[in-house]
Amino acid sequence: MPSRTRSVVPGAVLAAVALLSPSGAYAAPAPDGGRWTAAPASGGGARPSAQDRPYFYLEGAPGAVLEDRLALTNPGGSAVTFRLHGGPSRSGGWIATAGKEVRVPPRTRADVPFTVTVPRDVAPGDHPAALVAEGGGRTAAVPVHLRVTGPALAALSVEEVSVERRGSAAVIRYVLVNRGNTTLTPRLAVDADGLFGPALHRAARPLAVTLPPGRRVPLTEPWPDPPALDPVDVRLTVTAAGGARGTAEAAFTPVPWGAAAVPPAGLLAGAALWRVRRRRRAAGPRPGERRTEPETGTHTAPEAAARAGARS
Repeated sequence: MPSRTRSVVPGAVLAAVALLSPSGAYAAPAPDGGRWTAAPASGGGARPSAQDRPYFYLEGAPGAVLEDRLALTNPGGSAVTFRLHGGPSRSGGWIATAGKEVRVPPRTRADVPFTVTVPRDVAPGDHPAALVAEGGGRTAAVPVHLRVTGPALAALSVEEVSVERRGSAAVIRYVLVNRGNTTLTPRLAVDADGLFGPALHRAARPLAVTLPPGRRVPLTEPWPDPPALDPVDVRLTVTAAGGARGTAEAAFTPVPWGAAAVPPAGLLAGAALWRVRRRRRAAGPRPGERRTEPETGTHTAPEAAARAGARS
């Protein structure tokens, strides 16, 4: 559980580094094999545990200076020198530790004070950062959830929607953009309508993504059974807490209409020609048109004699 905001300090960084626990206090092997750990410090000088804070949470107005402590625990048998800095976002530059390097003796925990100086011209909302510790060939980053007080704006948009055929299936591509100043956990609903009615309906569900302010995230949505011939309009609707809502559409034509229309058009043309010829044969010869009968193998005797004389 994140703790409440620590006190706002008007002055500079606290200079002292408290070395806690005498030598031998942590002689038992640590659960992670004896490697050092970095975590938010617990209250009363107690050793941090799994029940303590998983990250820092600080809140203040623009211009405020916020303080907290980072616990570096070295359960090993040799000292470790740590290099500390904020990162990786712009707000990570607002973090200043009591020392850029801290040496922690073996089987010892050091609580390192640090401050976060909030710029006076920064916009209200969430500004995520991290406090990074490097030492002994390893790096650990402890998240810092910083909220600058002021009017909160929850806003997002859905952009660059497209549908791509993948064999008999398809995939929907899109980009989510956090346009507000609060961190969002979006929910997605998908609908598709074609000439023959609805082709897809997926109710809103949470997405496994968190959007800090200003973040752009490309995502995909599988569609295993798109229509084979029916052209559809695909609509994505994304919502989040605080009234954030964004929607966008994209057209999807499974088979080009020109190619799909050639066989039916040929059949229709052939059927029309067959009907015209049949009607002409049934109506008889037109005026002035000589009608020729096909010769057959059976004739009457006069007709046969007349034909024989004509041929001779």
